[in-house]
Amino acid sequence: MEKTVQLYEGKAKKVYATKDENLCIVSYKDDATAFNGEKKGSILGKGVINNRLTNRLMQLLEEKGIPTHFVEELNDRETLVKKVSIVPLEVIIRNISAGSFAKRYGVDEGIVFKNPTIEFSLKNDDLGDPLINAYHALALELATEAEIETIKAFAFKINDILKAFMLEHGIELVDFKLEFGRLPDGTIVLADEISPDTCRFWDVKTHEKLDKDRFRRDLGGVEDAYNEVMRRLLGDTK
Repeated sequence: MEKTVQLYEGKAKKVYATKDENLCIVSYKDDATAFNGEKKGSILGKGVINNRLTNRLMQLLEEKGIPTHFVEELNDRETLVKKVSIVPLEVIIRNISAGSFAKRYGVDEGIVFKNPTIEFSLKNDDLGDPLINAYHALALELATEAEIETIKAFAFKINDILKAFMLEHGIELVDFKLEFGRLPDGTIVLADEISPDTCRFWDVKTHEKLDKDRFRRDLGGVEDAYNEVMRRLLGDTK
């Protein structure tokens, strides 16, 4: 499958059309951003790691009954996916207090919740991806009530699957962001990516950060952290 025209370029990926109107090619970049694009840089090899990790995790979720946009990994940086219309909601699942949650509510990082939380943000960089609730999403006609319920059910199931998988590899799934899309027939599927860019991963024993927080907070060792996640989950590095 070959790329034709570029349809979209985001902070971490480019999306290309193909000769099949129902399929696209996603190409992962090494560019790194934080704080809604205010901080910019690059992480060597990030595109390869995020592409391969996302594909492995999408396949795992498919095996467990979660529909995704994944079709086929084409090479280290590019993947063939089903063309979807993205639902403009960022869905955040949190298992442990960290990041903006800790800052927003004035609590320490590392509090393990009895039950996971879910948040919705409006997917809009110009507005800073503000938090919204399901009633706002309905009022703005971002999704139907049935779609929101489907997305919530998928998100919690994804959390259960990924938490268990990560623990097997010595990684604590602190929190993560998901995006969903609609197929032409309206079916909701998981889209975007699952990677150290979109998840907080902590080492189970040391709580060392193994994700983009190392870039956000100038902690150093960013490439090493990404490679460590790939080594644990895929058994190799790039």
